[in-house]
Amino acid sequence: MGEGDYAHLNMPPTACDVRTNGKHQLHSEAHAARRRAPLVHRGYYVRAQAVDGCARRFLLQSRGCPRRQILSLGAGFDSLYFRLKSAGLLSRTVVYEVDFPSVVSRKAALIRGTKDLSMVVGGTGGQESGAMSFVGEDYKLLGVDLSELSQLEKALEEAGLDSGVPTMFLAEVVLTYMENSRSDALIRWAAQHFCQAQFVLYEQMHPEDPFGHIMQQHFGRLNSALHGLAQYPDCEAQRRRFLQQGWTECFIADMNQFYTLCIPAEERQRVQALEPFDEYEEWHLKCSHYFILVASKGMELTWTSMLSSLAVAASVPGNAPATTGSIRASVCVIDSEAAGLRRFAHRSVLIGPHLVLTTGGFGEQDGRHCRLRELHLLVRHKHSWRAGCVRVEEPSSAWGGWLYHTVTRLSESRALVMGGRMSPTSTALGALWLEFHKSSSALDPDSIVVQFKRLQLAEEPVSQRWRHTTTEVTCQGQKYLFIYGGCSAVWPLLGDWYFLHVEELSCTQVPVLGVVPDGRHSHSACAWAGGALIAGGLGAAEQPLGSVLFLRPTESGFQWQTLETCPPLVPRYSHTAHVHDGKLLLVGGVWLLAPSVPGVAVVDLMTGASVEYQIDVEAVEWPLLLHNHSSVLLPDEKELLLIGGGGNCFSFGTHLNPQPVCLDLCDILTS
Repeated sequence: MGEGDYAHLNMPPTACDVRTNGKHQLHSEAHAARRRAPLVHRGYYVRAQAVDGCARRFLLQSRGCPRRQILSLGAGFDSLYFRLKSAGLLSRTVVYEVDFPSVVSRKAALIRGTKDLSMVVGGTGGQESGAMSFVGEDYKLLGVDLSELSQLEKALEEAGLDSGVPTMFLAEVVLTYMENSRSDALIRWAAQHFCQAQFVLYEQMHPEDPFGHIMQQHFGRLNSALHGLAQYPDCEAQRRRFLQQGWTECFIADMNQFYTLCIPAEERQRVQALEPFDEYEEWHLKCSHYFILVASKGMELTWTSMLSSLAVAASVPGNAPATTGSIRASVCVIDSEAAGLRRFAHRSVLIGPHLVLTTGGFGEQDGRHCRLRELHLLVRHKHSWRAGCVRVEEPSSAWGGWLYHTVTRLSESRALVMGGRMSPTSTALGALWLEFHKSSSALDPDSIVVQFKRLQLAEEPVSQRWRHTTTEVTCQGQKYLFIYGGCSAVWPLLGDWYFLHVEELSCTQVPVLGVVPDGRHSHSACAWAGGALIAGGLGAAEQPLGSVLFLRPTESGFQWQTLETCPPLVPRYSHTAHVHDGKLLLVGGVWLLAPSVPGVAVVDLMTGASVEYQIDVEAVEWPLLLHNHSSVLLPDEKELLLIGGGGNCFSFGTHLNPQPVCLDLCDILTS
């Protein structure tokens, strides 16, 4: 599966179009396209869809005009012209591209040296002269520093740019690298000098939350500071910016809104089926931190359904829910090395008083990132913890460091590991017994020995899944494990369930009444009153869910019912959950309300009243990414232990939370 599957590119057969820094880039046919992660493919796909869509709609709206033009600012090796030209969309249109002289000189040489590209342009572009590196009939390359506005204006005038014809300005992650005074001057100049124009801007936003901080660190390491973020941190600030600089209309949406509202459902389904994908959290976080903006002057923006959708998207409330207070977070004092707890997509389970066992996941080991086979134990001694690896008796190939599995403790010496995956295409992991016992009387990580044993279930589908939940429920005095939802190698979303008899470990048919809920994965599930509480998750069309469902025990089985919360919970997924004294606690996760991040939501299970609390992270190392983490409730201490969390932050690198964090729940559990 190549990147071209995402882009609908109609390039000449030997011209290779790959992406560098997010743009479709021209390279010679000898240059091989480097395979990238599915997350990066998707991120660049939605960017290309937004930019191409705006360009195509501009050309559609101005099709009756005798002349029109596109000016791409900081175009680099972008291939927009070639895509539009190959699609037959550039009649009576001239495309101008501007970048540093060294960049456009190399691009001009590449076009001249590539027969298929020269054929699209219709020649070799003549000789370089002044700022002009390439001059075609409808394509011109100019080497000018965008920050020098007088030089830019002069070069464009000499190249034939006409301020009297419909013009589209395009800036993809360009203006933010300029000093704000210079980029503002460029925006103002475009509004003042062109009577019919649109300005399309694609850039980053929300620098203040954890993901935004990681994003800024990445560009800082590249010596490419994002100057625009401090003064224009969000959509509203960017909207005001353009209106203040002379543009009469401005619509803006983050890329989550654009992907959902502006790309047809059939196309989203096609993209989702292109390759295995399991980076939902990072996908939504990345899209929350980029926006597409279209400003206009002398041209209405209501002429397209796409921009009408952007207007709707822009009107969707983007503010975080009201919070009642905050929960103090503190770093867990650990007397030994805790590096093995820097991981995500793992599971942690309380196997005894103050004994927390952590299994699987992806994290750090010996200075590299990999799936983790080692098990780690946290042991509490008064006010501190000890961490260490657990010795596995007779190491077995049955355990390979699974991701997104479940671990359910069934007795003092045994837990059941259910499902999980190695990769999105390697999921046939099944079920394992995890047996643990003490090798000595000392309360120490070294004193715990574990052993894995393969468990063969008659019903294979029950364990061939990941991002599911496993919850102990009771029906007519019999205990069952309720396995619900998740993903599989065949289905990206599961809505089925199984009842596994605890003693016999066999699947049993148990009647379930009520409206069957929507399928979901990355939800939470807690045992309560003999049944199971299901909260949140990622549902159809990869949209977060805000429902709380109760699988309520009845005389003959169970019944689905919806627990109404007031106010309604903000949809979220990839969180953890616990029940304590009639209250449901939802911890962390991902929602689509950047720059706010989920803290702890508390739902009174008797009244449905819900309260959101922020997490005070002043005393812990920041940024703290609370998704794909695990949590263990310590009811006697009224504390919540958060272990691991994080993930691959798009192309910005992998972030793993450095140490376990403790949340003090005294105030919210007694209020």
